Amino acid sequence: MSRALTLVFAGLLVLIQYPLWFGKGGWVRAWDLDRQVVAQKKTNDDLKRRNSGLEAEVKDLKNGLEAIEERARFELGMVKDNEVFFQVLESAPQSAATKPPAAK
Repeated sequence: MSRALTLVFAGLLVLIQYPLWFGKGGWVRAWDLDRQVVAQKKTNDDLKRRNSGLEAEVKDLKNGLEAIEERARFELGMVKDNEVFFQVLESAPQSAATKPPAAK
């Protein structure tokens, strides 16, 4: 009789513990949500850093002419009046097919 009563109590204990571990608000769900919160905080920090950089760039473009001039020079290839632009091209090494035939 006491063995059956012990098994019944053990079964009830397992039934009571199940929602604590695996239920909607259980430990497994809490651990998963905690992991998601940590990942989202990292993403938010990365985006905040990116936004700060973009905000500084916008301020620079609104207030300073140097930033606008730099972009015009490097991205658009523009030059000022009375400036001379030199472009130095590297010569590609000649392949065997384009070399002149050797004299015999």
